[in-house]
Amino acid sequence: MNRIIDRINSPADLKLLSDEALLGACKELREYVVETITRVGGHLGASLGVVELTVALHKVYDSPTDVFCWDVGHQGYIHKVLTGRRDQLPTIRQYKGLSPFLKREESPHDHFGAGHASTSISAAVGFAEIRDRMQQDHHVVAIIGDGSMTGGLAFEALNNAGNSDSDLLVILNDNNMSISPNVGGLSRYMTEASTSPMLNRMRDMVYDLMGKLPKGGDKLARELASRFEDSARNMVVSGMFFTDMGFRYFGPIDGHDLHEMIHVLNRMKTIKGPKLLHVITEKGRGMPGNREDHLKHHAVGGKIKPAMPAHIERPQRPTAPGYNDLLPDLLRPLIESDPRFVAVTAAMSEGTGLAKLEKTHPRGVIDVGIAEGHAVTFAAGLAAGGGRPVVCIYSTFLQRAIDHIVHDCAIQKLPVIFTLDRAGLVGADGPTHHGSYDLSYLPMIPNMVVAAPRDGNEFRDLLETATHWDKGPFAIRYPKDNSYHFDPDSPARHLPVGSWVELRGGADLCLVAVGSMVEEALECATLLEAQGISAEVVNARFVKPMDQAMIERLASSHSWIVSVEENSEVNGFGAQFLARLNAAGYTGRFSLAGIPDRFIEHGDRQILLDLAGLTGGRLAARLLEEAATRPTREVRSEEAGLQL
Repeated sequence: MNRIIDRINSPADLKLLSDEALLGACKELREYVVETITRVGGHLGASLGVVELTVALHKVYDSPTDVFCWDVGHQGYIHKVLTGRRDQLPTIRQYKGLSPFLKREESPHDHFGAGHASTSISAAVGFAEIRDRMQQDHHVVAIIGDGSMTGGLAFEALNNAGNSDSDLLVILNDNNMSISPNVGGLSRYMTEASTSPMLNRMRDMVYDLMGKLPKGGDKLARELASRFEDSARNMVVSGMFFTDMGFRYFGPIDGHDLHEMIHVLNRMKTIKGPKLLHVITEKGRGMPGNREDHLKHHAVGGKIKPAMPAHIERPQRPTAPGYNDLLPDLLRPLIESDPRFVAVTAAMSEGTGLAKLEKTHPRGVIDVGIAEGHAVTFAAGLAAGGGRPVVCIYSTFLQRAIDHIVHDCAIQKLPVIFTLDRAGLVGADGPTHHGSYDLSYLPMIPNMVVAAPRDGNEFRDLLETATHWDKGPFAIRYPKDNSYHFDPDSPARHLPVGSWVELRGGADLCLVAVGSMVEEALECATLLEAQGISAEVVNARFVKPMDQAMIERLASSHSWIVSVEENSEVNGFGAQFLARLNAAGYTGRFSLAGIPDRFIEHGDRQILLDLAGLTGGRLAARLLEEAATRPTREVRSEEAGLQL
C-alpha cells in the first residue's frame, strides 16, 4: 500500500509535499488514527478535530526549533505521527509504548509535557520570555481547546501575556465541547454575543433596507445580512474579550480548510506581539457512525487488549461494579431525599460516573468546568450555607486544589465530602494521572478525615458515615477498578470514624493494608501460610484518624508489622503508621510496601501493580526473602518512606 503518510518521517518530509498531497495526507492521517485507536484504545475525538490544523502548523513552522505547546495532549496524536512516531502509534498507552500525552523524553518535538488541562498558554509565555531574554528569534505557539479555556490558569496566562510585548500566538481550537459539554460563562458569552438584541436589531435593519432592492434583492439581502452578523459578532467577541486582554484577535476561521489555515498561519508569522487565532473545528471529524455522541469520541477502549507479560496473571475477581458505577447509585437516594445534597465535579461527570445521575437528577449535579480550585471553594460555600456537597474528582486533579482544601474547607471545619476516583495507579494514562499522593498530603491537614474502602460494600458504608460527619472535610479514595464485593440489598452501615478491622489472625507477622491493597494482603497471607508463615491481616480503612487501640495491640503482640498502600511510599500511610507504632513503644521489624519514589510510567494497571511490588504474589515473595535474609530488624527512615 503506497500511502502518502508513509513518506512522512519528520516535519521536513511534510514540507516537500504538494498542496494536493497535503490534502491526501490529511485523509490518510484521519483514517490511520481511527483504525489504530479504535483497535488499541486511546483519546480519539480531539485528535480527529485537529488534523488539518496540525498539518498546517508543521507545514508553516519549523519544529523543533519553533515551539508548540499543546494543551493536555489529547490533541497530540497527529503531531506524534508527523514527528517520526507513526509506526509506534499502535503501542500508545501500553507498557513501554508511546505516551498518551506529549512527553519531553519521547521526542524533541514535544516541547512541553502535559496531562492536566489549561497549562499551554502559561508554558508558552515562559518559552517566549526566555527566548527574548536569550535574544533568539523562533516562534512560540500555544494550541488550547477541548474545554481547557474553562480553566482559570488559562486566563491568568492570557492576562500576563497580554500585558507584554512578547511575540506569541495562541490558537483557540473551538469545537464547542470539552470532555463533557462546555459549561460556564465563556461558553455562554460566545452565545450571548451572537444573540445580542442590539446585534439582531442591526441585522434586521440591514435586511429591511436591502429588501427594498429590485427583484433578486431578497437573496442578496439575506447574504449581506448574514455577513454583517458574522462580522459584528466577531467584532463584539474580540473587542469585548481577547482584545481587551491585550491580544490581537483573528478569526474565526475554518480549521478544516487546510489551505486557508496555511495561508493564515503564514500571515501570523509576520505579525508581532501577542495574538490569538480562533479556529473552528469539529471534534471527532471522520469518525464513523453517529458523530453526535461526542463523549464516546473523546476516548475509546479499543477492541483488543495488549498481551500481559508471561509472569503476570490477571487476578480472578468476583463480579462487581466499578467504583464509578456505584457512585451515582449511592448518591441518588441522598439527592432525592435531602435538597442539601449536591454532587460537584470539574468537567469529569463522565469519568466519575455522575453523567448517569445528571441525566435523571440534573439539579443534583453541578459541573463547574475545568476549575478544580473553584470546585472545592464552591463546595465550601455550599457547606457554609448549610449544604452537604460531595466533590467527585480524580485524585490527580485534586492536587490542583490543595490550598482550597486547607484554607476554605479544613480551617473552617466545613463538612465537604470528597470522593477521590482513580486513586493509586490508573494504568494507561500514566504519571500525569496516577493518584499516588493523596495519602501523603491529605492526612497532614488538620480536621480532615481520610478513608479508603476495601470493596463496594465498605464504600457504601464510608459514604453513609461521611454524610453524618459535621466536624470537617471527609475524603474517600478508591481505585479505577472493580469494587470486588457489593451486595445491593444490604443496608448501609455507620462506621466508627477511625476504626480498623482484623480480617484474619496470625502470629508471625501482621499485614496492615489500606483500601485496594486489602485483597492483595489477604492473597499474600494465603501464600505465606502455604510456606509456614502465619500472617494477620488488618483493614486500615481509616488513614486519618487511625485506630489507636488497634495500634497499641499490634505494637505489643507482633514482632513484624508490614504496611501496604497504593500510594507513594514517601510520607504516606506507612510512614505515619510507623510514627504511631514507635510512640506506642513498638521495637519489632517494620516493612513498608507502597508506590516507589519515582514516576511510574503508563501501562496496564495489573502490570504497574506488579512493577511496584503491590500484588499479593510479589508482596509474598518479598516477605519470604526478607524473612530469610533479615532475621533481625532495624527501622531506618528511608525504609519507612520518611523524608527528613
